[in-house]
Amino acid sequence: MAVFASRPMMKYSLAIAVALAFHGTAPAAGPVDKALLDRATQAKPEVIKMLESMVNIDSGTGSEKGLDQVGAMIAEEANKLGMQVAFSSAAPAVGKNLVATLRGKGKAKILLMAHMDTVFADGTAAARPFRIQGERAYGPGVVDDKGGIVAALFAIRLLQQMKFTDFKQITLLVNTNEETFSKGTFPLIESLAKQHDVTLSMESGRAADGLVVWRKGTADLAIEVKGKSSHAGVAPDAGRNAAMEAAHQMLQMSRLGDSARQTTVNFTVIKSGDRANVIPNAASVRGDMRATDLGEFDRVEKEMARMAEMKLIAGTEVKSSLVRGMAPMPITPRTEALAARAQAIYAELGLKLTMEGSGGAADANFASGVGAAALDGFGIVGGNIHSEEEYAELNSIAPRLYLLTRMIMDLSTRPLGR
Repeated sequence: MAVFASRPMMKYSLAIAVALAFHGTAPAAGPVDKALLDRATQAKPEVIKMLESMVNIDSGTGSEKGLDQVGAMIAEEANKLGMQVAFSSAAPAVGKNLVATLRGKGKAKILLMAHMDTVFADGTAAARPFRIQGERAYGPGVVDDKGGIVAALFAIRLLQQMKFTDFKQITLLVNTNEETFSKGTFPLIESLAKQHDVTLSMESGRAADGLVVWRKGTADLAIEVKGKSSHAGVAPDAGRNAAMEAAHQMLQMSRLGDSARQTTVNFTVIKSGDRANVIPNAASVRGDMRATDLGEFDRVEKEMARMAEMKLIAGTEVKSSLVRGMAPMPITPRTEALAARAQAIYAELGLKLTMEGSGGAADANFASGVGAAALDGFGIVGGNIHSEEEYAELNSIAPRLYLLTRMIMDLSTRPLGR
């Protein structure tokens, strides 16, 4: 995975940081762009139609056939918009990443990021196809992240309908493997983020109608234990129980989480033995760590190594490891500037965005990790992601299209600066 950037993180609670960043800065509402709002409203039926077609294709991270189908659909729509489309390998993941580029006449370069993969297995779309109930649409990946893909394509369509070309370049990157931490895509994300002035991530809008201004970084944790086999009934003392030692290590290392620092350590998988009457000679534990501060990964790695020596069962061997994944996405001055612009735009509609953080990592972490100005959550509003009840708020389509399109227009005419 990507090497973490070395820039410092904030040392205080991010909940306080968000409050400080946005307290008292609610913008005065400017005039609504009625022509854009009308077009965004009129686009809603077509948005729903495209979303339905996309949701009804299985495209789990490992489903190459489905990913290729969704990629072809996106490419067709992008070509209609006059975008230059290129596919690239996502190895070791399957499928092909898509990069679509639109040239303008201005100076700003804006990257839009989405992902076509879902967490659902083949057959899910047939079992639970797209459906509308009240003002919500349901289906696998309806907002994570097919709603984001559709929103990006329609925002570009609206720009063209309004003959807006004041940007230098708009790039749409659609990833095939975000749900498995973008192992086949993160170098591409980092490269493109460096080449653009701003990165807007099309993950779903938060359920309270919000954007994501910070995300935690990730690490994979592992504990490996070697013991000695023996008969569990006849000679248990002759063995060295690797399972018991693994459980001990798992429990003591789980205390390395620190709520004050917003660091979580959770062990989630334990494997050992295959017969109830045999003392197991090996055990393995896997876990997940999330943190907002880069220094926390160093602290936990060091403490895990120290605790590995604090054994319950003599004669066992214990090894621990921490593999860094996505770097944290912190609040920065440019994050604040981007969020303030988005808030001002939404205020034109008489609406207010919530500014939220997330323990979940996403592709915006990679963009932020190389120093890019990044803001997340520009997709259609929804919730219950990764579940059978994942939903999209259909009434959010028009205002979210307005927000994204106006954000691109604003960044084009008033570049954020590096």
